[in-house]
This record gives sequence, structure tokens and C-alpha cells, in this order.
Amino acid sequence: MNLRRLGTSFRAFAPPPRPRASAFLSTPALTLLLTYRVCKAFEVESGHMLSKHPGLCRFPHGHTRRVEVVLASESLDACDMVCDFKAVKLAVKSYIDRLDHAMAMNERDPLLAKLDATTRERVVTFAADPTTEVLAKDIFDFLAAELRAQKAYRDDREAEYRFPPGVRLERVRVSETSSSWAEFGIG
Repeated sequence: MNLRRLGTSFRAFAPPPRPRASAFLSTPALTLLLTYRVCKAFEVESGHMLSKHPGLCRFPHGHTRRVEVVLASESLDACDMVCDFKAVKLAVKSYIDRLDHAMAMNERDPLLAKLDATTRERVVTFAADPTTEVLAKDIFDFLAAELRAQKAYRDDREAEYRFPPGVRLERVRVSETSSSWAEFGIG
């Protein structure tokens, strides 16, 4: 099609020029939207049973789960970080590790009562079916409480780690497979 013949030029269909980044960043309303984010990932091998599921997921099965924790801040701390990744690890790793090589089950699952004591040692119960969504919210709630408590964490060499003021938990993403994940978090 000849656009010139229609009485218009091709330029009429071209997008407007993009503003320079410095112009974008100097707009006061938009600078409030800018934030730093960090993500710490963990992996666990865990099983679960979904007692309400109509298909095969109601039977015991397992996943290699990847748990990603995303924290954010509008500013960096004295060490030029949102927070030290070690603080994230110390705050949440043992909570996530309770799922490693364990079976997650609904506390009302009738099969729970039939498990022997040895098997029950590696069972983690939830008030709902332990879907990936439920696990993401559970981990989010735990870490959000840790941040509110403003705890100090110590590593094996007794070095102290804390979350700096202003750090907030944005989301927790839990992958069930390489192509499936669930997330719980802010907006």
C-alpha cells in the first residue's frame, strides 16, 4: 500500500520519540515508583498429598521445589545493599528446610491418622491442602513476621546480621516444576 497516495506519510504511524531516561527519573511522581529488589532462592525436595484433589495429586508425590524470596527497599543500607543475602538465609532457611524430604499434608486428611510414628516424624501439616499456593503464603507469613520482629541473626562464626530499616518483603514464589509456580505477595 502506498501511504503517500493516501495523503499521509509513514511518520504518522511511527511511535512518538521516547523520553530520555534522565527526564524520566527526574519526574517526582515517578521516582516514588523506583525501588531496589533482591531475591534469594532455596531448593528443597518435598512431597505432598492434596486430599481434596480429584486426580492423581491426592496420592503421595514429590517435587523439587524452588523457593524465591523477594525483598525490596527504596534505598540501600550502609553497605550499599538492600540487605545481606546471609540475613535472608539465616532468617528463613531452617523454616524452609523443614519441608526437605518431608511429606506436607492437610491436618484433616484422614490418612494422617494411619501413618506410623516413624513416618510422622517427616510430616508437616497445614490447615489446608498443602498446595503450592498455600506453601508460598505460609513462607511469606513466616518471613514477614521475622522482619517485623527486627531480630538479629548469627552465623556459625558469630557474625551478626539484621534486616535494615525500610526493607519489606514483596513476594514469595514457590516452583513446583520447571514450568509451574505459585506466588504470594504484595499487589
